[in-house]
Amino acid sequence: MARDMTDKEILKMELAQLKKEVDTPRTPVGANCAETVAFVEELSPNDPLIKGVSDEKNPYKGDKGGCIIT
Repeated sequence: MARDMTDKEILKMELAQLKKEVDTPRTPVGANCAETVAFVEELSPNDPLIKGVSDEKNPYKGDKGGCIIT
């Protein structure tokens, strides 16, 4: 698409995109950290990577031994 456009048209398109990005509200990262931490802690009890897989449900237990993530 950009190959069919002149340099002036490309610059106009880039300027229009930058005008959109300038209007996007920005928030500090620290303002969102509490929400992110709460979200992760809420979902962590059900996460199989954190709680592990029981030996009965592990299809690889008998073949190659167990794996413990610490």
